[in-house]
Amino acid sequence: MNDESNSPDIGCGPILPTTSRDAKPLRQQIFEYIRASGLVPRMDVAKALNISAGSVTTLTQELITAGFLQEFEGRARDTARGRPPVALGVAPATRLVVGMKLSDRVHSAVLLDFAGNQLAEASLNSPVLSQHIDIVTDEAETLLVNLMKNAGRPRSDVEAIGLGLPGIVDHDTGHVPWSPVLTERDVNVKAHFEARLGLPVHVDNDANVLTLAELWFGAGRAMSDFAVVTIERGVGMGLVLDNRLFRGGQGLGLEVGHTKVQLDGALCRCGQRGCLEAYVADYALGREASTALNLDGAVATDAGQMLERLYAEAKGGNEAARAIFHRAGRYLAVALANVSQLFDPAKIILSGEHRRFDYFYDEDVLAEMQKLTLGRGRPPTPVESHTWGDLVWARGAAALGLSALTDAVLGEGRVSA
Repeated sequence: MNDESNSPDIGCGPILPTTSRDAKPLRQQIFEYIRASGLVPRMDVAKALNISAGSVTTLTQELITAGFLQEFEGRARDTARGRPPVALGVAPATRLVVGMKLSDRVHSAVLLDFAGNQLAEASLNSPVLSQHIDIVTDEAETLLVNLMKNAGRPRSDVEAIGLGLPGIVDHDTGHVPWSPVLTERDVNVKAHFEARLGLPVHVDNDANVLTLAELWFGAGRAMSDFAVVTIERGVGMGLVLDNRLFRGGQGLGLEVGHTKVQLDGALCRCGQRGCLEAYVADYALGREASTALNLDGAVATDAGQMLERLYAEAKGGNEAARAIFHRAGRYLAVALANVSQLFDPAKIILSGEHRRFDYFYDEDVLAEMQKLTLGRGRPPTPVESHTWGDLVWARGAAALGLSALTDAVLGEGRVSA
């Protein structure tokens, strides 16, 4: 992501319409189109949504009166010669939302306004792998306090929080059957956070919030169907179909990291065997490295250090280290081929901290993926590797909050000041 994503002329949110737009009130469709466009004249809104100019004028005036939209003189883009028409844009610094990403190393947070502009950021170290829900909630509250202090805004200005964390997450209920950052199982994270923070909290899997970051702020804004595969301490996947995040029939999303690539294979941290994660994630590679590099017990306790050393050894010509990455790359190729075969996305985006380990993204891995994909009559699925800053997960979580808040204040015909 680059700095353009904060420009009011760029906008935020999906650019392309969905086939189910009519499920939303017309004023909400208008608002979301304007927010996605950044700045746009009324005539373009009417053309894009195929509605009358009179309807646009009436409904945008309601949104202006309610404080959601604002007129910008001479700021419309791509206009014909002559005096530029008045552009409409989201009123700045209104309806604040927070996005948080929880992890077992660093928690991060951002504050966005209703237009998607980032107003502040904060982070908090959390070096313990798994903690009790009360401790995690305490850390989140400290993070929120620090964030609002950095923004110079009172906590009461925040209207919603989007929260992303690794593991199996039921977005609709906020129930988390399992997460590596929690010692407990079957926890209603939404209820805990709302009780402590006193704000509406919307929870999702971290791979889903990263996918929302692509859909709202990144390359995915102009794609109706794409997949995001993340590789770091775990392996996650998010999928966009018809310009919307797909969470499955039970709302738990797509756990590509726990698809099986080897029957009765290596032990995964989820407790099962043969998962993709058990061959590709940090802890899996670290487990292999501790044996291949003959590391002592003290060094072998830190998977991150082992992975860095493994990579250095592979780059230095150590054949055992290279073999570990090669095997992991082949398993990743199997997973990517399955994603391509099952969903036929317009693009697969690879992201996550492991992007710096080029063995996961080299030509051999992509060639293996294409070899495993049925190629007759179909072009190969494009695969791209994206570089994001550390706050991308929090921004995606903020998009989760923005979407929910938009539905709350503009859905079902409501317009409140």
